[in-house]
Amino acid sequence: MAKLAAGTYGDALFELAVEENQIDSLAEEIEVIRTALKENKDFEKILMHPEIPKEKKVQAVEEVFKGRISDALTGFMTIVVRKGRYSELQDIFAYFIARVKEYKKIGVAEVISAVPLREEQKQKIERKLLDTTAYETMEISYKVNTDLIGGMTVRIGDRIVDSTIRSRLDKLTSGLMKISIV
Repeated sequence: MAKLAAGTYGDALFELAVEENQIDSLAEEIEVIRTALKENKDFEKILMHPEIPKEKKVQAVEEVFKGRISDALTGFMTIVVRKGRYSELQDIFAYFIARVKEYKKIGVAEVISAVPLREEQKQKIERKLLDTTAYETMEISYKVNTDLIGGMTVRIGDRIVDSTIRSRLDKLTSGLMKISIV
Protein backbone atom coordinates (compact mmCIF):
# COMPACT_ATOMS: atom_id res chain seq x y z
CA MET A 1 0.00 0.00 0.00
CA ALA A 2 2.89 2.37 0.78
CA LYS A 3 4.34 1.95 -2.72
CA LEU A 4 0.96 2.79 -4.23
CA ALA A 5 0.71 5.95 -2.14
CA ALA A 6 4.30 6.93 -2.95
CA GLY A 7 3.54 6.53 -6.64
CA THR A 8 0.26 8.42 -6.48
CA TYR A 9 1.65 11.36 -4.50
CA GLY A 10 4.97 11.26 -6.36
CA ASP A 11 3.19 11.37 -9.72
CA ALA A 12 1.05 14.31 -8.56
CA LEU A 13 4.13 16.22 -7.44
CA PHE A 14 5.94 15.40 -10.69
CA GLU A 15 3.00 16.58 -12.79
CA LEU A 16 2.91 19.82 -10.79
CA ALA A 17 6.65 20.28 -11.36
CA VAL A 18 6.28 19.77 -15.12
CA GLU A 19 3.21 22.00 -15.32
CA GLU A 20 4.91 24.80 -13.37
CA ASN A 21 8.27 24.24 -15.15
CA GLN A 22 9.94 23.70 -11.75
CA ILE A 23 11.44 20.25 -12.16
CA ASP A 24 15.00 21.23 -11.31
CA SER A 25 14.14 23.61 -8.48
CA LEU A 26 11.73 21.16 -6.81
CA ALA A 27 14.24 18.31 -7.16
CA GLU A 28 16.90 20.44 -5.46
CA GLU A 29 14.52 21.46 -2.66
CA ILE A 30 13.46 17.87 -2.14
CA GLU A 31 17.07 16.70 -1.78
CA VAL A 32 17.63 19.39 0.87
CA ILE A 33 14.43 18.39 2.71
CA ARG A 34 15.32 14.69 2.58
CA THR A 35 18.68 15.40 4.16
CA ALA A 36 17.18 17.71 6.79
CA LEU A 37 14.52 15.17 7.76
CA LYS A 38 17.08 12.37 8.05
CA GLU A 39 19.27 14.53 10.29
CA ASN A 40 16.43 15.78 12.50
CA LYS A 41 14.76 12.71 13.98
CA ASP A 42 12.97 14.78 16.64
CA PHE A 43 10.91 16.55 13.98
CA GLU A 44 9.98 13.17 12.55
CA LYS A 45 8.93 11.94 16.00
CA ILE A 46 6.58 14.90 16.35
CA LEU A 47 4.97 14.27 12.97
CA MET A 48 4.67 10.53 13.62
CA HIS A 49 3.27 10.84 17.15
CA PRO A 50 -0.30 9.49 17.17
CA GLU A 51 -1.52 11.78 19.97
CA ILE A 52 -0.54 15.04 18.28
CA PRO A 53 -3.46 16.37 16.22
CA LYS A 54 -2.95 16.71 12.46
CA GLU A 55 -3.49 20.47 12.59
CA LYS A 56 -0.58 20.83 15.03
CA LYS A 57 1.55 18.73 12.68
CA VAL A 58 0.56 20.90 9.70
CA GLN A 59 1.39 23.99 11.74
CA ALA A 60 4.82 22.53 12.55
CA VAL A 61 5.52 21.83 8.86
CA GLU A 62 4.49 25.36 7.92
CA GLU A 63 6.59 26.94 10.69
CA VAL A 64 9.68 24.96 9.72
CA PHE A 65 9.46 25.14 5.93
CA LYS A 66 7.37 28.18 4.92
CA GLY A 67 9.63 30.81 3.38
CA ARG A 68 12.55 28.37 3.19
CA ILE A 69 11.18 26.26 0.35
CA SER A 70 8.68 26.98 -2.42
CA ASP A 71 5.04 27.46 -1.51
CA ALA A 72 4.15 24.59 -3.84
CA LEU A 73 6.34 22.16 -1.92
CA THR A 74 5.24 23.48 1.47
CA GLY A 75 1.63 23.05 0.38
CA PHE A 76 2.34 19.56 -0.88
CA MET A 77 3.92 18.56 2.43
CA THR A 78 0.94 19.91 4.40
CA ILE A 79 -1.41 17.84 2.22
CA VAL A 80 0.67 14.73 2.88
CA VAL A 81 0.55 15.40 6.63
CA ARG A 82 -3.22 16.12 6.58
CA LYS A 83 -3.82 12.83 4.75
CA GLY A 84 -1.81 10.96 7.40
CA ARG A 85 0.90 9.94 4.93
CA TYR A 86 3.90 11.59 6.55
CA SER A 87 5.52 8.21 7.20
CA GLU A 88 5.68 7.75 3.42
CA LEU A 89 7.18 11.16 2.64
CA GLN A 90 10.70 9.81 2.05
CA ASP A 91 9.30 7.18 -0.34
CA ILE A 92 7.27 9.84 -2.14
CA PHE A 93 10.35 12.01 -2.54
CA ALA A 94 12.44 9.04 -3.73
CA TYR A 95 9.76 8.22 -6.30
CA PHE A 96 9.69 11.85 -7.47
CA ILE A 97 13.49 11.96 -7.87
CA ALA A 98 13.38 8.70 -9.85
CA ARG A 99 10.70 10.18 -12.15
CA VAL A 100 12.82 13.31 -12.66
CA LYS A 101 15.84 11.19 -13.61
CA GLU A 102 13.77 9.16 -16.08
CA TYR A 103 12.36 12.38 -17.55
CA LYS A 104 15.88 13.77 -17.98
CA LYS A 105 17.13 10.44 -19.42
CA ILE A 106 19.51 9.83 -16.51
CA GLY A 107 20.01 6.14 -15.85
CA VAL A 108 20.78 4.90 -12.37
CA ALA A 109 22.76 1.68 -12.21
CA GLU A 110 24.38 -0.43 -9.53
CA VAL A 111 27.36 -2.56 -10.50
CA ILE A 112 28.51 -5.25 -8.10
CA SER A 113 31.78 -6.98 -8.90
CA ALA A 114 33.95 -9.56 -7.20
CA VAL A 115 36.97 -7.25 -7.22
CA PRO A 116 37.38 -3.46 -7.35
CA LEU A 117 37.15 -2.21 -10.93
CA ARG A 118 39.81 -0.06 -12.56
CA GLU A 119 38.82 3.32 -13.95
CA GLU A 120 39.03 2.16 -17.58
CA GLN A 121 36.72 -0.77 -16.75
CA LYS A 122 34.22 1.63 -15.20
CA GLN A 123 34.34 3.83 -18.30
CA LYS A 124 33.81 0.81 -20.54
CA ILE A 125 30.79 -0.28 -18.47
CA GLU A 126 29.33 3.23 -18.63
CA ARG A 127 29.81 3.40 -22.42
CA LYS A 128 28.18 -0.02 -22.84
CA LEU A 129 25.20 0.99 -20.70
CA LEU A 130 24.74 4.23 -22.63
CA ASP A 131 24.96 2.36 -25.95
CA THR A 132 22.42 -0.29 -24.94
CA THR A 133 19.84 1.93 -23.22
CA ALA A 134 17.93 5.10 -24.07
CA TYR A 135 19.71 7.04 -21.33
CA GLU A 136 21.88 10.04 -22.16
CA THR A 137 23.88 9.98 -18.92
CA MET A 138 24.41 7.41 -16.18
CA GLU A 139 24.78 7.56 -12.42
CA ILE A 140 26.58 4.37 -11.47
CA SER A 141 27.40 3.12 -8.00
CA TYR A 142 30.07 0.44 -7.73
CA LYS A 143 30.23 -2.15 -4.96
CA VAL A 144 32.46 -5.13 -4.28
CA ASN A 145 31.15 -8.52 -3.15
CA THR A 146 33.87 -11.15 -2.92
CA ASP A 147 31.23 -13.92 -2.64
CA LEU A 148 30.63 -13.52 -6.38
CA ILE A 149 34.02 -15.20 -7.09
CA GLY A 150 34.26 -13.40 -10.45
CA GLY A 151 32.19 -11.42 -12.94
CA MET A 152 29.58 -8.83 -12.04
CA THR A 153 25.92 -7.97 -11.75
CA VAL A 154 24.44 -4.81 -13.21
CA ARG A 155 21.09 -3.52 -11.98
CA ILE A 156 19.15 -0.74 -13.67
CA GLY A 157 15.74 -0.32 -12.07
CA ASP A 158 14.15 -3.75 -11.96
CA ARG A 159 16.41 -5.19 -14.67
CA ILE A 160 19.40 -7.29 -13.63
CA VAL A 161 22.18 -8.71 -15.77
CA ASP A 162 24.03 -11.38 -13.81
CA SER A 163 27.31 -12.59 -15.31
CA THR A 164 28.90 -13.76 -12.09
CA ILE A 165 30.73 -17.02 -11.67
CA ARG A 166 28.62 -17.61 -8.53
CA SER A 167 25.38 -17.59 -10.56
CA ARG A 168 26.91 -19.86 -13.22
CA LEU A 169 28.01 -22.32 -10.53
CA ASP A 170 24.53 -22.21 -8.97
CA LYS A 171 22.94 -23.00 -12.37
CA LEU A 172 25.40 -25.83 -12.95
CA THR A 173 24.73 -27.25 -9.49
CA SER A 174 20.98 -27.03 -10.07
CA GLY A 175 21.34 -28.81 -13.41
CA LEU A 176 23.47 -31.56 -11.91
CA MET A 177 20.96 -32.09 -9.10
CA LYS A 178 18.25 -32.82 -11.69
CA ILE A 179 20.27 -35.60 -13.28
CA SER A 180 19.25 -38.99 -11.98
CA ILE A 181 21.81 -41.76 -11.95
CA VAL A 182 20.38 -45.15 -12.75
